[in-house]
Amino acid sequence: MALSALLKELKNDGSFMANVSDWTVIPSKKGEYVPIPQNMDVSLQEALKGRGIERLYSHQGQCWETAQRGEDFVVVTPTASGKTLCYNLPVLNTLLQNPASRALYLFPTKALSQDQQASLNDLLLEENLGVPVYTFDGDTPSSIRMAARQGGRIIITNPDMLHSGVLPNHTKWIEFFRNLEYIVLDELHTYTGVFGSHMANLMRRLLRVCRFYGSSPRIIAASATIGNPAELAQTLVGRPVQLINGNGAPSGEKHLVLYNPPLVDAIQGIRRSVVLEARRLALRLLKSKVKTIVFTQSRIHAELVSGYINESLTNVYNENHRIRVEAYRGGYLPQERRAVEKGLRDGSIHGVVSTNALELGIDIGGLDAAVLAGIPSSVASAWQRAGRAGRSGDVSLALLVGSANPTDQYLVRHPDYFLSRSPESAYLDPQNLYILADHLKCAAFELPFEEGEDFGGDPQDLLAYLEEQGVLRQSGGRWYWADRSYPSERVSLRRGGDDNVVIVDETGGRNIVIGEMDAHSAREMLHDEAIYLHRGEQFQVKRLDLANHHAYVESSTVNYYTDALVKSDIKVLEVDWSHHVGGVQEHLGDLLVRSQVAKYKKIRFGTHENVGFGDIHLPEEEMHTRGAFLAFIPQQASGLAWAEVAEEMKAPVLSRVASLLRRVAPVFLRCQRGDLGVLGRIEDPHHQCSGIYVYDNIPGGIGLAEGLGGRLQELVQAAHELLSSCGCEKGCPSCTGAADERDVLAGNPKVATAAFLGQWLRPDSLRQEEMDGIHPAEAGSI
Repeated sequence: MALSALLKELKNDGSFMANVSDWTVIPSKKGEYVPIPQNMDVSLQEALKGRGIERLYSHQGQCWETAQRGEDFVVVTPTASGKTLCYNLPVLNTLLQNPASRALYLFPTKALSQDQQASLNDLLLEENLGVPVYTFDGDTPSSIRMAARQGGRIIITNPDMLHSGVLPNHTKWIEFFRNLEYIVLDELHTYTGVFGSHMANLMRRLLRVCRFYGSSPRIIAASATIGNPAELAQTLVGRPVQLINGNGAPSGEKHLVLYNPPLVDAIQGIRRSVVLEARRLALRLLKSKVKTIVFTQSRIHAELVSGYINESLTNVYNENHRIRVEAYRGGYLPQERRAVEKGLRDGSIHGVVSTNALELGIDIGGLDAAVLAGIPSSVASAWQRAGRAGRSGDVSLALLVGSANPTDQYLVRHPDYFLSRSPESAYLDPQNLYILADHLKCAAFELPFEEGEDFGGDPQDLLAYLEEQGVLRQSGGRWYWADRSYPSERVSLRRGGDDNVVIVDETGGRNIVIGEMDAHSAREMLHDEAIYLHRGEQFQVKRLDLANHHAYVESSTVNYYTDALVKSDIKVLEVDWSHHVGGVQEHLGDLLVRSQVAKYKKIRFGTHENVGFGDIHLPEEEMHTRGAFLAFIPQQASGLAWAEVAEEMKAPVLSRVASLLRRVAPVFLRCQRGDLGVLGRIEDPHHQCSGIYVYDNIPGGIGLAEGLGGRLQELVQAAHELLSSCGCEKGCPSCTGAADERDVLAGNPKVATAAFLGQWLRPDSLRQEEMDGIHPAEAGSI
């Protein structure tokens, strides 16, 4: 009721509505229900009724029926639609009816694993169902690990632990694997790109170990809404999967509002900071007793917004309790995250400011409003965050606040475009030779390979190659691990393999660990003299010790925070070969991608004005990888087309071509956009011409750049079609990216980019005839 009253107030507020570009109301939807199945174990039926569940949503019933037929399936429904019961019911039913059976739950993060264990324990302990559940991850004590292996009926873990801790030690899990009936994959949509390619091979290894012990577990997957969930699931598990995407859960009326912060300088087009505007809007909601989540685009913004809100709520109370708002982000200690989650569920915390850490399905109870401080570039991500607001049958609000980013500005000014976009598809490539070879090593360590054995295809040639490398040996029709190393230790499933930096508070000699951060981010946020914000407290970094992975901080009271400036560069180490392909000269080889945090800005709290600079003395961060330079040389189609681009349009065109290649390459190379680095150069110092670098954004490379040349013509064609088919005038997030006003001053960058790509794609003979003064239409008569 508080939100309904506030929505009426907002609609009558002229100053608020002046900044609203669209207000869409998604009508409420009644639930579709089915009776609790009669073939469900009686104790499980009673447990559901004890929790007030007298019937199931239709999609939960469909999942139950599919599981009873013994079929694998993936369920795709919105946030807060009861996906957890879709897999918990068939799993628990089997475990209750067969005391020897086991189940394995896989979640992409430790936080989700802990959340799922708490949820399961609530059900199992309250109703005394007697199914032991254990979380098995890097934080699990050794004494608990033994109990989990021996007595765990449901083991909850993550891919990294399965990869390095469970499968290499499968002989300690004999009883578990012998009786494994179900494998559950939740948050399936996160397994894309390089991570997804690793995950598909990890599933091959897991199912291979299961076959060795004589089990054939069924697979249940759950995913947020993406463009190709069935295809993704089938690629990950290597066998057919049924898609269940109907949603029988009820939903209340949802108000989706696109909001552009007001101009503070109309002449220069400068708008109020998205941080300050998100704070102001969230305050209005919280003071009206509306439970609110604010999503920000960075850790520092999460801390700033939560700090600003709490400062403004010092003397504001809700039913005799001070309104409490907490930040939630990566880097907090586990007990801090658990406390925030619990406070949101029990109502002691009224609001939370988060990064994408709460985008996934962690249970935080019912919230009435979501404020997005900046609009995610991913449609699926934007709807995931908006879906965090809304309790069954109640009115909810999602307020999307545009930042100064050109893409955000395009979205809030073109609401029809935002509302009509379909969720992105997910791509991965389990057959990537680099990744496949790594997992063949791990699989051979776990069990010898039989002659002719399948591993997502016939791996015999690759096994023979690994024998030549000395890590395998062949004997008696089998391939055995022959190296002294532990292969899974050398294979990281994710891009960021650095150890975390531990943050130590030394104020007054305390020496207390208050958080952690990945080493890459620590360079930007924990350098010497940086201001580190943590749950409303302010600290100044006294020393960053990267070698020993520690940052030492002390309590601080300065009136500014810090923002690091990063410089990046590419150096060619070695060119393996060069050839003409797809209208360019491609140079493939080793690259050194360097980034350096050289200076930082001091930004005053509240006003966000720049009040000074400081120097940062850290070594360059270097990544040795593989990449290709696509050179626009005069002898090739791209060079001839490049010569026709006006000088003042070269920079805008080059940046847009790079953007288009970054957008379409994942479809052809089966990766995520972040797995590739793309950088245009007007004049490259090494190759001494214009062109575009495309490189693997993973240390050492994984073969993406090598696969580029063979598909370059298709890539350029796809980029041109994407641009030509887009109905925008000067560029938008669906094609070249939103137009920057400085580029538009020189001309229409979309038209110039389309002309360049069109010339690039034309046959060389036609272009040469035109250059010789012969019109293409006349060429056939000569």
